Amino acid sequence: MNVREAVLTVDETQTSFLEQGPSLIERAARTAAAAAADADGVDRDARFPHKAFDVAREQKLLGVMIPVEFGGFGASIHDVTDICYTLGRACASTAMIYAMHTTKVACVVRHGHGIPWMETMMRRVARDQWLLASSTTEGQNGGNIRASAAAVDHAGDTVSLVRDATVISYGAQADGLVTIARRATSAAASDQVLLALAKDDYSLKQTQGWETLGMRGTCSTGFELKVDCPADRVFPEAYDKIHAQTMTPFAHLCWSSAWAGIAAAAVTRAQAFIRKAARTSGGQMPPAAAHFTAAKMSLAKLRALISANIDAFSRAEHDERALSSLDFQSSITLLKVQASELAVETVMHAMRTAGLSGYRNDGEFTMGRHLRDVLSSPIMINNDRILANAATSTLMSGVPSSLRD
Repeated sequence: MNVREAVLTVDETQTSFLEQGPSLIERAARTAAAAAADADGVDRDARFPHKAFDVAREQKLLGVMIPVEFGGFGASIHDVTDICYTLGRACASTAMIYAMHTTKVACVVRHGHGIPWMETMMRRVARDQWLLASSTTEGQNGGNIRASAAAVDHAGDTVSLVRDATVISYGAQADGLVTIARRATSAAASDQVLLALAKDDYSLKQTQGWETLGMRGTCSTGFELKVDCPADRVFPEAYDKIHAQTMTPFAHLCWSSAWAGIAAAAVTRAQAFIRKAARTSGGQMPPAAAHFTAAKMSLAKLRALISANIDAFSRAEHDERALSSLDFQSSITLLKVQASELAVETVMHAMRTAGLSGYRNDGEFTMGRHLRDVLSSPIMINNDRILANAATSTLMSGVPSSLRD
């Protein structure tokens, strides 16, 4: 269902929110323009992209996925991944923050209907443009989000939690937080629940800094997270279901779209370099022009891979059986690995196209920031971990007997 259809199903006579103002594409473009203008400073100073998110709030981009009944636009997975791609071409940190926020909003939207607090949070995201952060990495678990050390402690109508959160991206700038924990102190590490918290429900004490090669504007510092809040902040559904049906699909699709945007920006610069070089040499292609062809091919493969997975999720997103199938789970999990590797490959080809002009940090064809940012992609939930965990399920999956199976 597209944005217009989602609006009209609520009230056939109601004027679409998007007909009262700019389209999502226009809103994303305005935000991307602000992000691009500030991207070098965000990267240099490792600071949160405030200017980009000021515009994103003005354009109501933080609440686009919220259903119309709660004040949003009812945007689809196609809409939000396009926004991630557009922002990725402008500023990688802005795009990744938006991708992570969108994943958390999707969890609230898809699993919060009929729960008063979750519906209140939806309204606040739409009306007040709340930015939601994520706390999934803790202690020494190395990004294994399907095992939690910290546990929820229940006391009547309230719950508490203390978590060694080694990474909470933009935690200090967020208006709310979605986090994972063991269901109770007696629960197994894999028996998890998800909590959706307002800023008043928790406190953060910084424990680590963020001095990194790339994605510097995500401000992914470490914190001690202390939660003390009403019990209705805990999702009734078990986290394993939310993880399979929403968290993983949205994270991998939105992250991949952001990385594709970074790759596209690098290819754009490589193309500009080739055109300028050809003009100044009487139409003769520079020696590394073959790398530009490789960059274009790699970007095309990356976009096709993401698009195919977006379409597959869109077809299955309301079918629990399909979402839980071995084929879908394998495909959406391995998307992250394939997309991250292709994004790095694309940017490397683009940089080699421009040679020293791409390697320099002080010229119009510089790609240093793009390369540093995209190199985070195989590390973010390490590809080696994903491949090792997927080994059993891929062995169980059959080999297609035809091209269209």
